[in-house]
Amino acid sequence: MQKPTDLRVEVVAVKGKCPIYDQGDSFVIAEGFKLITERPLCFHSLAAILPYYVALSRGVPPVSLGLAREGASAFVQCLDPCDRTGGGTVVFRISPRP
Repeated sequence: MQKPTDLRVEVVAVKGKCPIYDQGDSFVIAEGFKLITERPLCFHSLAAILPYYVALSRGVPPVSLGLAREGASAFVQCLDPCDRTGGGTVVFRISPRP
């Protein structure tokens, strides 16, 4: 079985006002299951990432998952519908960690 690739999850956009994330924040998913971070994380963000992180760490192209138009990075957004809640909707780029 192929060894999982580490993934870097980066905040690329924030619509509204997120109480946790700012653009440029990031964390790592190492070895396919270890969450590495120096800051608090939001469960909304993890819920958006959970369906995809195993496939992405195993080399499944983001395009084949419907998470990108091209390239090696996938894009997902958190589950907070900020237009309805007054919170913030965050867009994440998930990329293989160099």
